[in-house]
Amino acid sequence: MDTDRRKAARRVSWAAFIGTTIEWYDFFLYGTAAALVFNKQFFPAMDPVAGSIASFGTMTVGFLARPLGGIIFGHFGDRIGRRNTLVVSLLIMGIGTTLIGLLPTYSTLGVGAAVLLVLMRVAQGIGLGGELGGAVVLTMEHAPKGRRGLFGAFPMMGTPAGMLTANLVFLGTSSLLSEESFLSWGWRVPFLLSVVLVGVGLYLRLRIEESPAYENLVERRKPARLPIAVVLRDHWRQVIHTIGVVVGNSAVSYIFMVYILNYGEAEVHLSRTFLLMCVIGGAAVWLATAPIWAHIGDRRGLRAIFTGGSVVLLVGAVAILPIINTGNTALIAVFMVAMGAVLSMTHAPQGTLTASFFPVAIRYSGTSVAYQLASLLGGGITPLIAASLFAASGSSLSITGYLTAVAAISLVAALVIPRNDAERLGDLPAEQPASPADIAK
Repeated sequence: MDTDRRKAARRVSWAAFIGTTIEWYDFFLYGTAAALVFNKQFFPAMDPVAGSIASFGTMTVGFLARPLGGIIFGHFGDRIGRRNTLVVSLLIMGIGTTLIGLLPTYSTLGVGAAVLLVLMRVAQGIGLGGELGGAVVLTMEHAPKGRRGLFGAFPMMGTPAGMLTANLVFLGTSSLLSEESFLSWGWRVPFLLSVVLVGVGLYLRLRIEESPAYENLVERRKPARLPIAVVLRDHWRQVIHTIGVVVGNSAVSYIFMVYILNYGEAEVHLSRTFLLMCVIGGAAVWLATAPIWAHIGDRRGLRAIFTGGSVVLLVGAVAILPIINTGNTALIAVFMVAMGAVLSMTHAPQGTLTASFFPVAIRYSGTSVAYQLASLLGGGITPLIAASLFAASGSSLSITGYLTAVAAISLVAALVIPRNDAERLGDLPAEQPASPADIAK
C-alpha cells in the first residue's frame, strides 16, 4: 500500500508539473507578447511609451481576474475535489490562449481588437487563478511525510518551465522569420501551439487520483458550504501573511521576466534576442535549482531556506536595473542567470509553506485566493507601475525603490513564519479533524 501511494504521489507530482508548465506557458506568452508585440499590433496609434503602458495594462487585467478564478475554483476544489477542478482550469486557460492567436489586430478591427484581447486575458486569468494553488494542494496532500517540500515544489517548477518554454518558442519564431513577418503573423504561432500542449496536460490530469486528505475529510463530514466565507472570516490573518510571503518574489520575477524585455530594448538598446536569451538562461537555472532548494528545505526547514532567499532577493531587487543600465552584456548575462537561482530559492518552498497555513477543509480556497491576491499586488501591477514610474520620472531609480520596498515586505513576512514542524514542513496530517469554525453548518 505504501508503495502504491508513493507511485500515486509521483504521478500526481509529474502531472502537476506538466499541467502548471502548460498554464504558465500560456500566461507568459502574453507577458512576452505584451513586451514585444501587442503595443505595435493593438495600440499602434499611441506613442511608444503610452503603447507600452497600455500593453502592460492589458496584462494586468489578467491578474485582476486571477483572484476571481481563485474564488471560483477554490470553491469547487473544496466542495467537489481537487482533481476535476484542475482539469477545468486547464481547459479554460487553453481555450483563452488559443483564441488570442486567432484575434484580429487594430488594423482590422480598431479598438474592438483591444477589447477582445482584454476579454481573452480575463479568461486566462480566471483559468490560472485556480491552477497553482490547487496543484500545490493536490501534490502536497499526496506527498509522503517529510518530503512535502520537494513534492510541493513540482507545481511551483511549472513557473520557470512555462517561462522557459514560452520564451524559447517566441525566440525560435522571431529568429526564423523576418521582423515584418513576425509582427504580421508569426507571433500567433506560439499561442496556437497551446492546443497541442493542453491536450497533453488533460491526458495526464485525467489519470491521477484524488487527494487522500480530501477523501478522508469527506468521509468524516460535509465540505464547507461556502469555503471562501470561512477563509475570510476565520483565516484572514493567514491570507495577509501569505500575501506578504509571496509578493516580493512575484514583483521581482515579473521585472525579470517581462519588464526587462521592454526596458532593455527601448531604453538601453540591447537586442531582443540577447534579452530573451538572458531570461531563458535565468529560467533554466531557476528550474534546475528548485528541487535542490526544496530538498534542502525538507531537511533543514523550508522557513530557513525561504528567509535566506528573501535576504538575497532584496539585494537582487536593488541591483537588477542598475546592472541592466550598464549595457555591459557579459555582466547582464551573468547577473540574469544568477537571479534564476535567487528566485528559485524563494519560490520553490513558498507553495508548501503557504498551503500549510490553511486546514484541509478550506485549503484550496485559502491558498488560491491568497496566492492570487499576492500575485496581483506583486507581479500583476509591477510592470505597469514600472512603466508608469519611468514615464513620470525618466529614471529607473524610482522603479528600484519600489522593488526594494516590496522585497522588504516579503523578508519581514518570512521572519514571522511559525517555526513549529507542522508549518515548517507542511505536515498537516490528513487525519487532523477540521474545527467547527472551518465547516459551514
